[in-house]
Amino acid sequence: MRLPLRPSHSYRLVVVSAALFVASCRPAGVLDPQGPIASAERLLLINSTAIMLVVVVPVIVATLAFAWWYRASNPRAVRSLDVAYEGRIEFVTWSIPALIVILLGGVTWIGSHQLDPKAPIAADAKPLRVDVVALDWKWLFIYPDQGVAAVNQLVVPAGTPVQFRLTSATVMNSFFVPQLGSQIYTMAGMTTHLNLLAERPGDYPGLSANFSGDGFSDMRFTVKAVPDGDFGAWLKQVRGTGPALDAAGYAALVQPSKAVPPMSYRAVEPKLFERIVNETAAGSGNAAAGAAWCPPAPQTGG
Repeated sequence: MRLPLRPSHSYRLVVVSAALFVASCRPAGVLDPQGPIASAERLLLINSTAIMLVVVVPVIVATLAFAWWYRASNPRAVRSLDVAYEGRIEFVTWSIPALIVILLGGVTWIGSHQLDPKAPIAADAKPLRVDVVALDWKWLFIYPDQGVAAVNQLVVPAGTPVQFRLTSATVMNSFFVPQLGSQIYTMAGMTTHLNLLAERPGDYPGLSANFSGDGFSDMRFTVKAVPDGDFGAWLKQVRGTGPALDAAGYAALVQPSKAVPPMSYRAVEPKLFERIVNETAAGSGNAAAGAAWCPPAPQTGG
Protein backbone atom coordinates (compact mmCIF):
# COMPACT_ATOMS: atom_id res chain seq x y z
CA MET A 1 0.00 0.00 0.00
CA ARG A 2 1.39 3.43 -0.99
CA LEU A 3 1.41 5.93 1.84
CA PRO A 4 0.54 9.57 1.07
CA LEU A 5 3.26 12.17 1.35
CA ARG A 6 3.29 14.15 4.52
CA PRO A 7 2.79 17.92 4.21
CA SER A 8 6.41 18.47 5.25
CA HIS A 9 7.62 16.13 2.53
CA SER A 10 5.48 17.86 -0.09
CA TYR A 11 6.79 21.24 1.02
CA ARG A 12 10.40 20.08 0.78
CA LEU A 13 9.77 18.63 -2.66
CA VAL A 14 8.30 21.92 -3.88
CA VAL A 15 11.19 23.93 -2.42
CA VAL A 16 13.84 21.69 -3.97
CA SER A 17 12.08 21.73 -7.37
CA ALA A 18 11.78 25.52 -7.29
CA ALA A 19 15.45 25.89 -6.36
CA LEU A 20 16.51 23.66 -9.25
CA PHE A 21 14.29 25.61 -11.65
CA VAL A 22 15.68 28.96 -10.51
CA ALA A 23 19.25 27.65 -10.73
CA SER A 24 18.65 26.46 -14.28
CA CYS A 25 17.36 29.91 -15.29
CA ARG A 26 20.33 31.85 -13.96
CA PRO A 27 23.10 32.80 -16.39
CA ALA A 28 25.99 30.37 -16.35
CA GLY A 29 28.67 33.09 -16.37
CA VAL A 30 32.09 31.73 -17.33
CA LEU A 31 30.47 28.46 -18.47
CA ASP A 32 28.21 30.36 -20.89
CA PRO A 33 30.75 32.20 -23.08
CA GLN A 34 29.52 34.80 -25.57
CA GLY A 35 32.87 35.73 -27.10
CA PRO A 36 36.08 34.13 -28.38
CA ILE A 37 38.11 34.99 -25.27
CA ALA A 38 35.58 33.49 -22.87
CA SER A 39 35.24 30.40 -25.10
CA ALA A 40 39.00 29.86 -25.08
CA GLU A 41 39.09 30.29 -21.30
CA ARG A 42 36.31 27.74 -20.84
CA LEU A 43 38.19 25.28 -23.06
CA LEU A 44 41.34 25.82 -20.99
CA LEU A 45 39.34 25.24 -17.79
CA ILE A 46 37.80 22.02 -19.16
CA ASN A 47 41.15 20.70 -20.42
CA SER A 48 42.88 21.45 -17.12
CA THR A 49 40.10 19.74 -15.16
CA ALA A 50 40.20 16.67 -17.42
CA ILE A 51 43.98 16.37 -17.03
CA MET A 52 43.74 16.59 -13.24
CA LEU A 53 40.95 14.00 -13.16
CA VAL A 54 43.36 11.51 -14.72
CA VAL A 55 45.04 11.41 -11.30
CA VAL A 56 42.14 12.34 -9.03
CA VAL A 57 39.68 9.66 -10.19
CA PRO A 58 42.10 6.68 -9.94
CA VAL A 59 43.27 7.87 -6.51
CA ILE A 60 39.69 8.08 -5.24
CA VAL A 61 38.84 4.66 -6.68
CA ALA A 62 42.03 3.13 -5.26
CA THR A 63 41.37 4.65 -1.83
CA LEU A 64 37.87 3.19 -1.70
CA ALA A 65 39.09 -0.18 -3.03
CA PHE A 66 41.89 -0.41 -0.47
CA ALA A 67 39.55 0.57 2.36
CA TRP A 68 37.05 -2.10 1.30
CA TRP A 69 39.60 -4.88 0.71
CA TYR A 70 41.58 -4.33 3.89
CA ARG A 71 38.55 -4.02 6.12
CA ALA A 72 38.72 -5.90 9.42
CA SER A 73 36.04 -8.41 8.38
CA ASN A 74 37.88 -9.60 5.25
CA PRO A 75 39.91 -12.72 6.15
CA ARG A 76 41.46 -12.91 2.65
CA ALA A 77 43.29 -9.61 2.99
CA VAL A 78 46.95 -10.28 3.77
CA ARG A 79 48.64 -7.66 5.87
CA SER A 80 52.37 -7.57 6.48
CA LEU A 81 54.05 -5.48 9.12
CA ASP A 82 57.44 -5.79 7.43
CA VAL A 83 58.51 -2.59 5.70
CA ALA A 84 60.03 -3.21 2.26
CA TYR A 85 61.05 -1.00 -0.65
CA GLU A 86 59.43 -1.73 -4.01
CA GLY A 87 61.05 0.22 -6.83
CA ARG A 88 58.37 -0.49 -9.41
CA ILE A 89 55.62 0.86 -7.19
CA GLU A 90 57.67 3.94 -6.37
CA PHE A 91 58.28 4.53 -10.08
CA VAL A 92 54.58 4.38 -10.91
CA THR A 93 53.41 6.47 -7.95
CA TRP A 94 55.89 9.26 -8.73
CA SER A 95 56.12 9.22 -12.52
CA ILE A 96 52.40 9.50 -13.28
CA PRO A 97 51.82 12.63 -11.11
CA ALA A 98 55.05 14.15 -12.49
CA LEU A 99 53.87 13.64 -16.06
CA ILE A 100 50.48 15.12 -15.20
CA VAL A 101 52.09 18.21 -13.67
CA ILE A 102 54.30 18.65 -16.76
CA LEU A 103 51.33 18.26 -19.11
CA LEU A 104 49.11 20.56 -17.05
CA GLY A 105 51.88 23.17 -16.84
CA GLY A 106 52.42 23.06 -20.59
CA VAL A 107 48.72 23.43 -21.39
CA THR A 108 48.34 26.30 -18.93
CA TRP A 109 51.49 28.09 -20.13
CA ILE A 110 50.52 27.90 -23.79
CA GLY A 111 46.89 28.87 -23.12
CA SER A 112 47.88 31.80 -20.90
CA HIS A 113 50.18 33.26 -23.55
CA GLN A 114 47.56 32.81 -26.26
CA LEU A 115 45.08 34.68 -24.05
CA ASP A 116 47.35 37.67 -23.41
CA PRO A 117 44.88 40.47 -22.53
CA LYS A 118 46.83 42.98 -24.61
CA ALA A 119 46.80 40.82 -27.76
CA PRO A 120 44.38 42.19 -30.40
CA ILE A 121 41.46 40.08 -31.60
CA ALA A 122 41.41 39.29 -35.30
CA ALA A 123 38.16 40.50 -36.88
CA ASP A 124 36.90 42.22 -40.01
CA ALA A 125 35.50 45.21 -38.10
CA LYS A 126 37.66 48.09 -36.90
CA PRO A 127 38.24 47.88 -33.13
CA LEU A 128 36.29 50.20 -30.82
CA ARG A 129 38.41 52.02 -28.24
CA VAL A 130 37.01 52.37 -24.71
CA ASP A 131 38.74 53.85 -21.66
CA VAL A 132 37.65 52.45 -18.29
CA VAL A 133 38.06 54.25 -14.96
CA ALA A 134 37.21 52.55 -11.66
CA LEU A 135 35.69 55.01 -9.17
CA ASP A 136 34.11 54.74 -5.71
CA TRP A 137 31.82 52.80 -6.37
CA LYS A 138 31.02 52.92 -10.05
CA TRP A 139 32.54 52.42 -13.48
CA LEU A 140 33.22 55.24 -15.93
CA PHE A 141 33.42 54.30 -19.63
CA ILE A 142 34.91 56.88 -22.00
CA TYR A 143 34.66 56.58 -25.78
CA PRO A 144 37.64 58.74 -26.89
CA ASP A 145 36.95 58.49 -30.62
CA GLN A 146 33.23 59.23 -30.25
CA GLY A 147 33.63 61.91 -27.58
CA VAL A 148 30.98 60.51 -25.20
CA ALA A 149 31.00 58.67 -21.88
CA ALA A 150 28.72 56.53 -19.72
CA VAL A 151 28.56 55.36 -16.12
CA ASN A 152 27.73 51.74 -15.21
CA GLN A 153 26.67 50.99 -18.77
CA LEU A 154 28.86 49.91 -21.67
CA VAL A 155 27.27 49.83 -25.13
CA VAL A 156 29.32 48.14 -27.87
CA PRO A 157 28.54 46.85 -31.37
CA ALA A 158 28.28 43.06 -31.53
CA GLY A 159 30.98 41.38 -33.59
CA THR A 160 33.39 44.31 -33.13
CA PRO A 161 36.59 43.96 -31.06
CA VAL A 162 36.79 46.34 -28.12
CA GLN A 163 40.20 47.65 -27.05
CA PHE A 164 40.14 48.69 -23.40
CA ARG A 165 42.54 50.91 -21.50
CA LEU A 166 41.87 50.63 -17.79
CA THR A 167 42.92 52.55 -14.70
CA SER A 168 41.61 53.46 -11.27
CA ALA A 169 41.05 56.87 -9.75
CA THR A 170 40.92 55.33 -6.30
CA VAL A 171 41.93 51.98 -4.77
CA MET A 172 42.91 48.90 -6.77
CA ASN A 173 39.93 47.23 -8.44
CA SER A 174 39.15 44.46 -10.92
CA PHE A 175 37.16 44.62 -14.17
CA PHE A 176 35.32 41.41 -15.08
CA VAL A 177 32.61 40.45 -17.59
CA PRO A 178 32.25 36.66 -17.00
CA GLN A 179 30.55 35.85 -20.31
CA LEU A 180 33.15 37.77 -22.33
CA GLY A 181 36.20 36.72 -20.30
CA SER A 182 39.48 37.97 -18.86
CA GLN A 183 39.31 39.58 -15.44
CA ILE A 184 41.93 42.33 -15.23
CA TYR A 185 43.02 44.71 -12.48
CA THR A 186 42.77 48.49 -12.49
CA MET A 187 45.37 50.42 -10.49
CA ALA A 188 45.84 54.08 -9.71
CA GLY A 189 48.52 55.74 -11.78
CA MET A 190 48.84 52.72 -14.08
CA THR A 191 47.22 51.59 -17.33
CA THR A 192 46.27 48.02 -18.15
CA HIS A 193 45.01 46.76 -21.50
CA LEU A 194 42.29 44.29 -22.43
CA ASN A 195 40.68 43.10 -25.68
CA LEU A 196 37.20 41.55 -25.74
CA LEU A 197 34.54 40.80 -28.31
CA ALA A 198 30.82 39.99 -27.99
CA GLU A 199 29.87 37.61 -30.78
CA ARG A 200 26.13 38.28 -30.67
CA PRO A 201 23.75 40.96 -29.34
CA GLY A 202 22.73 40.68 -25.71
CA ASP A 203 23.09 42.07 -22.21
CA TYR A 204 26.11 40.73 -20.33
CA PRO A 205 26.56 41.59 -16.63
CA GLY A 206 29.88 42.98 -15.47
CA LEU A 207 31.17 43.44 -11.96
CA SER A 208 33.99 44.45 -9.69
CA ALA A 209 35.92 41.31 -8.70
CA ASN A 210 38.09 42.97 -6.05
CA PHE A 211 36.78 44.28 -2.72
CA SER A 212 37.09 48.06 -2.62
CA GLY A 213 35.02 49.31 0.30
CA ASP A 214 31.45 49.96 1.40
CA GLY A 215 29.82 50.20 -2.03
CA PHE A 216 31.63 47.19 -3.54
CA SER A 217 28.52 44.99 -3.76
CA ASP A 218 26.72 47.53 -5.97
CA MET A 219 29.69 48.21 -8.24
CA ARG A 220 28.12 46.50 -11.23
CA PHE A 221 27.48 47.40 -14.84
CA THR A 222 25.91 45.96 -17.99
CA VAL A 223 27.59 45.40 -21.33
CA LYS A 224 24.97 45.93 -24.02
CA ALA A 225 26.10 44.38 -27.29
CA VAL A 226 23.90 45.79 -30.07
CA PRO A 227 23.88 45.68 -33.89
CA ASP A 228 25.96 48.34 -35.68
CA GLY A 229 22.89 50.39 -36.59
CA ASP A 230 21.66 50.43 -33.01
CA PHE A 231 25.10 51.52 -31.80
CA GLY A 232 25.00 54.52 -34.12
CA ALA A 233 21.50 55.36 -32.90
CA TRP A 234 22.68 55.15 -29.29
CA LEU A 235 25.56 57.53 -30.01
CA LYS A 236 23.18 59.99 -31.62
CA GLN A 237 20.85 59.81 -28.61
CA VAL A 238 23.67 60.30 -26.11
CA ARG A 239 25.10 63.29 -27.98
CA GLY A 240 21.72 64.99 -27.87
CA THR A 241 21.01 64.57 -24.16
CA GLY A 242 22.76 64.68 -20.82
CA PRO A 243 25.49 66.88 -19.36
CA ALA A 244 29.10 67.23 -20.49
CA LEU A 245 31.88 65.53 -18.55
CA ASP A 246 34.19 68.48 -18.01
CA ALA A 247 36.48 69.18 -15.06
CA ALA A 248 33.59 70.21 -12.81
CA GLY A 249 31.49 67.22 -13.85
CA TYR A 250 34.33 64.81 -13.19
CA ALA A 251 35.02 66.39 -9.79
CA ALA A 252 31.40 65.69 -8.83
CA LEU A 253 31.45 62.18 -10.32
CA VAL A 254 34.62 61.11 -8.52
CA GLN A 255 32.98 61.58 -5.12
CA PRO A 256 32.10 58.22 -3.46
CA SER A 257 28.54 57.08 -4.15
CA LYS A 258 26.64 53.80 -4.02
CA ALA A 259 24.22 52.03 -6.36
CA VAL A 260 24.62 54.65 -9.07
CA PRO A 261 22.07 54.18 -11.91
CA PRO A 262 23.34 54.12 -15.51
CA MET A 263 23.86 57.57 -17.01
CA SER A 264 25.62 59.10 -20.00
CA TYR A 265 27.54 62.26 -20.98
CA ARG A 266 27.08 63.95 -24.34
CA ALA A 267 30.67 65.24 -24.40
CA VAL A 268 33.95 64.47 -22.64
CA GLU A 269 36.93 66.65 -21.84
CA PRO A 270 39.75 65.72 -24.27
CA LYS A 271 42.47 63.47 -22.83
CA LEU A 272 40.48 62.96 -19.62
CA PHE A 273 41.75 59.40 -19.22
CA GLU A 274 45.39 60.52 -19.52
CA ARG A 275 44.76 63.31 -16.98
CA ILE A 276 43.29 60.82 -14.49
CA VAL A 277 46.30 58.52 -14.87
CA ASN A 278 48.77 61.38 -14.46
CA GLU A 279 47.00 62.82 -11.42
CA THR A 280 46.79 59.50 -9.61
CA ALA A 281 50.41 58.73 -10.50
CA ALA A 282 51.40 62.07 -8.98
CA GLY A 283 49.82 61.10 -5.67
CA SER A 284 46.33 62.59 -5.62
CA GLY A 285 44.72 59.23 -6.29
CA ASN A 286 46.82 57.52 -3.64
CA ALA A 287 45.80 60.16 -1.12
CA ALA A 288 42.15 59.59 -1.97
CA ALA A 289 42.65 55.87 -1.63
CA GLY A 290 44.23 56.30 1.79
CA ALA A 291 41.36 58.50 2.92
CA ALA A 292 38.90 55.87 1.74
CA TRP A 293 40.63 53.09 3.67
CA CYS A 294 41.90 54.80 6.84
CA PRO A 295 39.63 54.33 9.87
CA PRO A 296 38.72 57.32 12.02
CA ALA A 297 41.24 58.26 14.68
CA PRO A 298 40.43 56.79 18.11
CA GLN A 299 39.01 59.12 20.72
CA THR A 300 41.18 59.55 23.79
CA GLY A 301 40.33 61.21 27.04
CA GLY A 302 42.42 64.14 28.29
